[in-house]
Amino acid sequence: MKIAKNTVVTVNYKLSDAQNNLIEDGRQPMVYLHGGYENTLPKIEEELDGKEVGYASTIQIEPEDAFGEYDSTLVKVEPRNRLPEPLEVGMQFEGMPEGDDGEESMIFTVTDIADDKVVLDGNHPLAGMALRFELSVVEVRAATDEEIAHEHVHGAHGHHHDEDEDGDEDGDQFRSHPIH
Repeated sequence: MKIAKNTVVTVNYKLSDAQNNLIEDGRQPMVYLHGGYENTLPKIEEELDGKEVGYASTIQIEPEDAFGEYDSTLVKVEPRNRLPEPLEVGMQFEGMPEGDDGEESMIFTVTDIADDKVVLDGNHPLAGMALRFELSVVEVRAATDEEIAHEHVHGAHGHHHDEDEDGDEDGDQFRSHPIH
């Protein structure tokens, strides 16, 4: 079966930066609903469209087609006493961008803690990076009517409606929700 709109695609992958420094080894395959449902990057869908099981490729995706350019205006310094303790680098908090004019809240990651100040970064961790994906298609199947209606994959490595979100395996959220 060829990869086309409303097929479920299982892809083994490795993700590196443009200098081939490994970012994610893809221990679990990426499983997504193909066809513009924002379950993976559009450039990955473009590369895999019309391909079949066994197809393998390495593609490089520039920042503007991945997670955007790094935006220094999304970095802010906050007083440490405004955040809960214990506080560690890597923790994430939901907040509003500076000069909020009705924008949606976003996720900020603690990138530095110094005495009474905390640096929060609202950029995606991969923003500003060209990304290199090694892709290998291992399965293609027709999506179920329910998957098409819900716009994401159900079952192994996909989204489960009868499980609470906290019980999902690590990484499943990446595969069942938009990643941009």
